[in-house]
Amino acid sequence: MRAIIPVAGRGKRLRPHTHTQPKVLMTVAGKPILAHILDDLRDLPLDEVTFVVGHLAEKVEEFVREHYPYRVDFVHQEEPLGNGHAIYVARDKLDGPTLIVFGDTIVQADLTHALRLPHSSIGVHRVPDPRAFGVVEVDRDGFVRRLVEKPQEPPSDLVVVGVYMIQRPAPFRRAVERLVEEGRPVNGEYWLADALQLMVDEGEPLQTFPVARWYDCGTPESLLQANHALLEEVPAPDPIHGSVVIPPSSIAPTAVIEGSVIGPYVTVADGARVAHAVIRESIINAHARVESVLLEHSIIGENATVTGRRARINLGDSSEVELS
Repeated sequence: MRAIIPVAGRGKRLRPHTHTQPKVLMTVAGKPILAHILDDLRDLPLDEVTFVVGHLAEKVEEFVREHYPYRVDFVHQEEPLGNGHAIYVARDKLDGPTLIVFGDTIVQADLTHALRLPHSSIGVHRVPDPRAFGVVEVDRDGFVRRLVEKPQEPPSDLVVVGVYMIQRPAPFRRAVERLVEEGRPVNGEYWLADALQLMVDEGEPLQTFPVARWYDCGTPESLLQANHALLEEVPAPDPIHGSVVIPPSSIAPTAVIEGSVIGPYVTVADGARVAHAVIRESIINAHARVESVLLEHSIIGENATVTGRRARINLGDSSEVELS
């Protein structure tokens, strides 16, 4: 079995961080988004993982090859034309059962259940107000009848969350090819949901499987929300002499904490230094330096420096701010 993970997005909503860092390598709850995804695939019978890369592709490849033993390959998406187009450029890899997982979404689901289903399936999650999402309408037998993007009158409360199990790749590949080669973009992008609708319209059965939890990491706000939720599952860090660490928080082993109050809901990455600061509900990325400030609901990029006083900051990599 193969997994295809599209990670080519430019992460415009996470700028300035994504000017120098791929979105999927942004830190959340102690490790990069992509690490959360790949760690969740360890127990699956994967033969190979294909990454659809684009912006800062070399950083993604370096991270994967350094940290994971998977047999991997990389397909380049030259233009960011949507997630359906990402699968189109990797269509030659659709040679058997294939799991597709979007690279900016962390899901918690029983994927082995999806593998055992007799037909292709999509992960869904129930939400109170589905109007801002792709919505799935199912028939009485539980098969997908229709996928609707951001409907004003949703046909159900089931929303698509970015994980798909394709059992029969041939009809799926034909649908993806039709989507692109017949020119069916929406607002300039090709959407995977539209390809799946073409497949369903051709008579190919499509089921759903439940996703217990789902974290979109595409904006600073959602990244901090994911950090908050996922830290609940992280073991409490060891005490640090001269500082107070309030769980749930994650402190990397190589981070330096001096005379500070950290937490709750704080991630401090490798090589970061925090001194004489109070930090809560924030992410401090690798090799950042934070001194003499009170930070909350903030993201500090790699190699960035913050000194001064109380603030809320969304600071990109290799930046420097002094608050006085």
